[in-house]
Order: sequence, then C-alpha cells, then structure tokens
Amino acid sequence: MTTRTLKGGLMAAAAAAVAALAAGPAAAQDVSACLITKTESNPFFVKMREGAQAKADELGVELTALAGREDGDNEGQVAAMESCIAQGVDGILLVPSDSAAIVDSVKLAQSMGIVVFALDTPLDPADAADATLATDNFKAGELIGAWAKAQLGDEAANAKIAYLDLSQVQPTVDVLRDQGFMTGFGIDVGDPKRIGDEADPRNVCHDVTFGSVEGGRKAMENCLQKDPNINVVYTINEPAAAGAYEALKAAGKEGDVLLVSIDGGCPGVKDVAAGVIGATSQQYPMLMASMGIEAIAQYAKDGTLPKPTEGKDFTDTGVTLITDKPAEGIESITTAEGLEKCWG
Repeated sequence: MTTRTLKGGLMAAAAAAVAALAAGPAAAQDVSACLITKTESNPFFVKMREGAQAKADELGVELTALAGREDGDNEGQVAAMESCIAQGVDGILLVPSDSAAIVDSVKLAQSMGIVVFALDTPLDPADAADATLATDNFKAGELIGAWAKAQLGDEAANAKIAYLDLSQVQPTVDVLRDQGFMTGFGIDVGDPKRIGDEADPRNVCHDVTFGSVEGGRKAMENCLQKDPNINVVYTINEPAAAGAYEALKAAGKEGDVLLVSIDGGCPGVKDVAAGVIGATSQQYPMLMASMGIEAIAQYAKDGTLPKPTEGKDFTDTGVTLITDKPAEGIESITTAEGLEKCWG
C-alpha cells in the first residue's frame, strides 16, 4: 500500500466525520492503520515509517503516515489523531511529542473503537495506551551513564556534566533516558518525573535540542557559556550529539569531553568508530514499527493485545550498547557489529 504522508500542522480538524466509523470486526484485508511520529525528517522516524510500511505491505494493511512539524508539536499530533479518527482506522501507532497532553485525543480514539499503541515514547500515564512497544529508554540511558562513569574512573566524582535533552515539555522518553544516564553514573535523580531538579553539583547544565543537529549545537554553546569546564555530555539522540560536537570543536574542546548518546543509527555508529561519540545505545525503530503494525492486524482479527515483556509494563524491542572502548561489567558490542544492525 502507499503511505500518505501529511504534516500534522497543516491538517484540519475532522470531528464531524467521526461518526463514519464502520461497525463490526474487520476482515484481514480491510485493516487500516495510522502511524503518527514526532517529525518527518529525523532519521529514526524515517526508518520507523519504512518498517511500518514494509510490514503493512506484507500484511495487506492500509497505512497512513502523519507527523508533527517538529519535536514538541502537540497541536500537529492532535490534528493527526483527529484525521485518523475521521478515517475510521482500526488502529493508531503514536510516538507522542507531549506524553500527557495527547492523552485526551487518545481517549477519544479509543471511545470510537480504535486501538492505540504507543511506540518509543510511553504516554503519561503509560496505561492510557492500549499497549506500548518501545526501547527500554531508562536502560538505554543507564548503559551510557555506567559506561561514562567507568571511563572516567576516580575522576567521575569530579565530573562536570551537560545534558542536551529533547524539549521543554519533558516527554517520558526525555525523562527516562536522562535519568537512566544519571542512575548509571551514580547521580540521585531527584523527582523521578522531572528533569533539572537534581542536587548533585556534577550536573552543571540542562538545555533542549528538539533532537536536531542545530538544536544540539545551540544547546552545547549555551552550556559551555554556563561552565566552560564541562567534560561529559549526554545527548538525547545522535543528531543532537553531532551538533554538540560541532560546538565543542569550534570551542577547541572536542578532545576534552566525553560525549555519549542514544539511537544507534548508521551515522551515529560511524561517529563512535571515528571517536566523535564515545558510546551509544542502539535501538531498533524498524522492528518497533513493524511489531506495531502486526499488533494492529492481530487486534483487528481477534482482539488480542501485545503481551508486555516479563517484568515490564511494555513490550521491550531491545537496546544494545555500542563502543570500541568496552568497560568491565558492562555488556557491549563493537562498532563493526553495530554497523551490521544499524539503520539510516
């Protein structure tokens, strides 16, 4: 099937068409789904769309792919939800920009008989989704935090850490990754639902990047103005890490800072191999999205929901630490191995 891509910010609300939903169980060949991501341009979401489309083609599911204008564009995602409701799709795969603000739209879809699965970023509360299929984002952060601490050794006690986060609304993926890093590094997270209230003096800066190269560059410049002696940088994703490295290089500090990230896309893994990024946690967006399409098709067939991974409240799609400088007691693979599994 052909994916119809439409920017969320350009979509008109379609509440008047909600009543057009078809009644009764869907036949396999009649299943339709929406994938709503945060943006269209981020390589992670590009690959997520590709994975969803490939599985939709395989299963005969009609897929519509929509997105907000940028990370944090909740209004665009609300408009996308309204469009999917108006189409009367069987299921929606949602990567929320604002984990809490989008919940009312999720509830509206569910009230119309549409199943909603969160991908990558849990809703707030998490059980607002019918199921969640995601990277263990806390573990992804914890792996790079523990690795960074091991690399510094005794000097970890004197670290000056900058956090290049996602957005001001602090979606769950932002909090989980950030606080996972802190936990791995041995820093008290403070309020487990917030970023930036920590008391540890090693945390010298938090800024937002919107997950982009330009955002990473600006955030890193801002943090260097706050403390020019920063020697550890956590980034929400690899585009932000690339921007941070540009700022560090312009300041002549690229050799003095340990930079870590999350994504595991092919460009990011190559940056690890080149020494730009010290380590990254690799996640698997194509698998995540394809599993989501399978879940919608299965639910349309017999009402079965995905089972959470044992010991977790979501279906864990996997995460792997990639580095060419392994640390004792922290499982990892090399960049050569990572390039065999990467995306983008």
